[in-house]
Amino acid sequence: MPLLDSTLPLAAAPMAGGPSSLPLATAVTRAGGFAFLPAGYLSAEAFEADLAAAHGTGQPFGVNLFVPQPGAIAPDTYRAYATTIRGEAEALGVDLLAEPRHDDDAWREKIALLVARPVPVVSLTFGLPDRADIAALRAAGSRVLATVTTPDEARAAEEAGVDGLIVQGPAAGGHSGTFDPRRPIPEVATDTDTADVVRAVAAATRLPLVAAGGVDGPGAVRALLAAGAEAVAVGTLLLRATEAGTSATHRAALADPGFDSTVVTHCFTGRPARALRNGFVERHHAAAPYGYPELHHLTRDLRRAAGRAGDPHRLHLWAGTGWRSAQARPAGEIVRELVAEL
Repeated sequence: MPLLDSTLPLAAAPMAGGPSSLPLATAVTRAGGFAFLPAGYLSAEAFEADLAAAHGTGQPFGVNLFVPQPGAIAPDTYRAYATTIRGEAEALGVDLLAEPRHDDDAWREKIALLVARPVPVVSLTFGLPDRADIAALRAAGSRVLATVTTPDEARAAEEAGVDGLIVQGPAAGGHSGTFDPRRPIPEVATDTDTADVVRAVAAATRLPLVAAGGVDGPGAVRALLAAGAEAVAVGTLLLRATEAGTSATHRAALADPGFDSTVVTHCFTGRPARALRNGFVERHHAAAPYGYPELHHLTRDLRRAAGRAGDPHRLHLWAGTGWRSAQARPAGEIVRELVAEL
């Protein structure tokens, strides 16, 4: 059985924090693709409402979950970084959390909701949960996919009992799914492009694969399918789509020639993520500690205020290496163009 319920081998990747709206998911599905909706950052109540709305469309869809992180930042390290970025917050009229905040992203509540109201596919990011949670989702009728970035992670996911893998290359925008947030992520896509990672993972596991990262056009889709993926997930190319929930500030930055490169940084959330290189990255990447979700909570209100103020140099401008190819047009057109040459 194919991993995704779609006529086209293309999926809309889950982009938490706003871009992956229900209208975007619906548009991708109607074009023949498959869409993932993010549960990350949502309260259990907000996720329940989104889940009900998605079920109400009558279309198949997937849900992405953030696997809980252990939290490993010392309070004094946290406070030192808060002091370092305080000027950024003051410029936007924002108060920073004085002490580190940790949470599990309402993991237990979201698992319970997905067991009660199953979806065709559940994907996991940031590692592997208890095997019992994977088994519970599968018993409810969902296919469970783990996001992996190396062959070793793929083998661990297979042993944990998942149905398939999302193989994320280093060119992907937003957070890396790496199990080890301190593992260096290549800065240049050609160092290890997604097709190379797909081939390495395919040699290490018998599970079916979905490839993600560095998709900048039809050629990338063809290359990833040829490398062994049965489908390709697209994220950055949909950020400027008409139906996406991407903020106006983020949209404008993606089209601004003043932004000329991407960088993998942990300065916004404490986990590595690829973003457009901006002022905040330049000023704070070197000093930033690791520590997710504590740093996410530390900078969250600052980033929200930057988005509202139209300040792209204090906002996390998540983007993959193919961001120049993102266009402001309907998602259905983007999907159909990506698979037109298959």
